Amino acid sequence: MSAVAGDFVTPGNPVEVPDGSELGIGVIETDSGAVALFTGTVKNKDGRISIESSSDSVNMPVVGDEVIAQVTKLMPKVAMVRLLHIEKPGGHRNLSAEHLHADIFVTEIVDRFLPSPGDAMRSRDFLRVRITQVEPNIKASTRGSPELGVLAAICPACGIDLILSSTNNDFNVDCPRCDYTGYRALSNGFGHGHLLGEDIQNLNRLGERWSAEAEPYLGHEGARPYLSPLADHRRGITHDAPAPAIRMRSQMTGKGGSGGRGKGVQRVKHDCKCTLCGTETSVPFEPTPGKPIRCRDCMDKVKEGKASKEQLAAERELLMTARAEAAEASGIKLFIARLSYSASEDELRELFSKYGEITECSIAKDKESGKSRGFAFVKFSSRKAGQKAINELNGSEVHGRKINIQESNEGGGRREGGRGGRNNARHRGKRSKS
Repeated sequence: MSAVAGDFVTPGNPVEVPDGSELGIGVIETDSGAVALFTGTVKNKDGRISIESSSDSVNMPVVGDEVIAQVTKLMPKVAMVRLLHIEKPGGHRNLSAEHLHADIFVTEIVDRFLPSPGDAMRSRDFLRVRITQVEPNIKASTRGSPELGVLAAICPACGIDLILSSTNNDFNVDCPRCDYTGYRALSNGFGHGHLLGEDIQNLNRLGERWSAEAEPYLGHEGARPYLSPLADHRRGITHDAPAPAIRMRSQMTGKGGSGGRGKGVQRVKHDCKCTLCGTETSVPFEPTPGKPIRCRDCMDKVKEGKASKEQLAAERELLMTARAEAAEASGIKLFIARLSYSASEDELRELFSKYGEITECSIAKDKESGKSRGFAFVKFSSRKAGQKAINELNGSEVHGRKINIQESNEGGGRREGGRGGRNNARHRGKRSKS
């Protein structure tokens, strides 16, 4: 028997929907008819059939809500947090299952430069955050208010509660048991639970540059252990890295490293210009022509969708030009197939050199007999010259045979010594790409 207005129902109970009525909250249409989704009383208000819940309503976070959260995972540019409850007066403050997690971007943590989230918070820290976005995924921030930030943190090395410290600039928390010291984006509620205490924002040093003592400890390598000492949430600063970690670091930097925390070598920096704004910057790798290289401000701008279409279009044009120039400067290697066995390298060099400078000319020969295998390679210093040679010489005759010319696969030469000459020749013709 279907429930009517005024009846008490539980999830799955059939609900009668009179003709002309609409389904409201808590009622869904199935193949067998309308059923209740949760426990409550059936209501018919102005032709809309709904269920009035007998329990507290489910909290749905909205932009501007302040929420207590806990850090669950640190990534190179994002901290993932679990939302525990909304700070709203009255009633319960639990959240629905689909609204339990949020992301905090590194630029939304504190009003100063941070390479990675691990420089201002650690896994298991408790925070007060403000919701800044709910769709399609939840985003939060600890900037903009002295009430927002880390409320409680434990020592990564020994597990007891950290306390405030003003001894050294940029090291605003200490462990009372071991030698651990670090930096947190602190809330005025730090050490007081969800309540507010005295103003401690001066310990965050908002908007200031990092001190020379703290700079070596920042997570420039994306908060990875032994590359970012303070972001390593397992050990203290003075912990010596083991030999395998030192070797890994030496390989990545190209230099020898020391075992002390914060005393390791610095990566080689390559000076370049930001492809988006044109300012001077540096990167820890050799820039690739035609690939975007952006300063930190421009990287954040692109990630947050704040870069204009005009800026991106100008960058794309710059990259295409750089890519074309790099391709021209790198030259081109040609694969010449169907070559007469009597042709010589001097003849090939004379034939192709009229199109441009040749840096390599070789005919593939059998290792045992030394005879030609019927194909050759010619490399031009200019790509345009090589393309012109392909257009004009492909299909021309050399010693009575029409040669076939294509751009070569640079790695192809290492794969041409296998058995079955006819099959190899067929494969070489298919993979004649650079």
